[in-house]
Amino acid sequence: MSVDVLTFGLNHVSAPVAVRERVAFPLEVLKPALAGLRSAFGSAVREAAILSTCNRTEVYCAADPDVSPQLSAWLAEFNRLEAGALVPHLYEYQKNDAVRHAFRVASGLDSMVLGEPQILGQMKSAVRAAEEAGTLGTLLHQLFQRTFSVAKEVRSQTAIGAHSVSMAAAGVRLAERVLGDLSQANILFIGAGEMIELCATHFAAAQPQRMAVANRTIERADVLAGRFSARTHKLSELPEHLSDYDVVVSCTASSLPILGLGMVERAARARRHRPIVMIDLAVPRDIETEVGRLADVYLYTVDDLGRMVQSGTDARRAAMVQAEAIIETRVQNFMHWLDNREIVPTIVQYQQNADQLRLAELDRAQRLLARGVPPEQVIEQLAHGLTQKYMHGPLSALNRSEGAERQQLLTLLPRLMPESGARRR
Repeated sequence: MSVDVLTFGLNHVSAPVAVRERVAFPLEVLKPALAGLRSAFGSAVREAAILSTCNRTEVYCAADPDVSPQLSAWLAEFNRLEAGALVPHLYEYQKNDAVRHAFRVASGLDSMVLGEPQILGQMKSAVRAAEEAGTLGTLLHQLFQRTFSVAKEVRSQTAIGAHSVSMAAAGVRLAERVLGDLSQANILFIGAGEMIELCATHFAAAQPQRMAVANRTIERADVLAGRFSARTHKLSELPEHLSDYDVVVSCTASSLPILGLGMVERAARARRHRPIVMIDLAVPRDIETEVGRLADVYLYTVDDLGRMVQSGTDARRAAMVQAEAIIETRVQNFMHWLDNREIVPTIVQYQQNADQLRLAELDRAQRLLARGVPPEQVIEQLAHGLTQKYMHGPLSALNRSEGAERQQLLTLLPRLMPESGARRR
């Protein structure tokens, strides 16, 4: 059975954050998940990789075409959800549509923020995890290498990234809407990853009164805090310090909320009704949703920031048209490679058969020479024998054919014949 490239999953367009967080795969879960996927489907799924970010969870496979309907059930089961819970939110692409989707994702065309660069690094991390899990083979390796090449081409030849508004910048603007000038604000960052570093850079530009970083690993917090002359806290210290901060930005890989309703409620009371802006960029979420109901707390999720930055400009639309054109050309190139790959076994078999004919005629010629037959006669018989054997198959097929099949063979035969010596000269 042939193997298809296929991908399925959900993203910020098809599913709200409340659904996405239920199927997010932390980095330490990727390898067990990939092993579970291969175990569940055996040879029906030859290769697999899982991309999981705050905006999407997608599974890329090289698999038998008929396995596709069962994959969504596996995703739900692995995440302990009812079989049909994800169906309204899932999308699926096969063959060239799956390739096109991978290219668009890596190029930032399918992102909440058009042209954002973080997705490319996240996709590379997903590929490394698949390599380490032993689930990346020739087909997906080729797909992702071309995906990275296309993303680089799109970013170097279009202005897709130049016109993007980052989530971090949107976070600053939301905080300014609530608090006004941030020069007197105290800002707390929870986490020490790439997104928190980006947010800290943008908020630092507003020259707030004080910044602090809280992280599970205090050494990582110290490194990030040192760049911005910020303080550090252990996560365990948050209950006693949370009321000191006017803006809280959180993005960790925790599977459970970091800030619960009770903790935030106590901090709000201690602040005596001074507003606090809380920006939760994590999936699964770091801040319990009930926190948003508190009167003086302004809670924003990653989806809220995404809606803020989706307004387009003519320049961005023009860049997107250019990017789509590049992607379409590269999709066709990949599908041509894939088609050629599928005929390789036939070509190998054809070459082996031709080699067997050659060896048989060569053996016959050597026996004739050993019996003293003149070399000129042996060469003539060798050439005649090879010619007859190579022509036998096509001519027999032509003689057995009728009607449209015969006409098709008559059209193909001249194209399959080797050029004569005279034509080569």
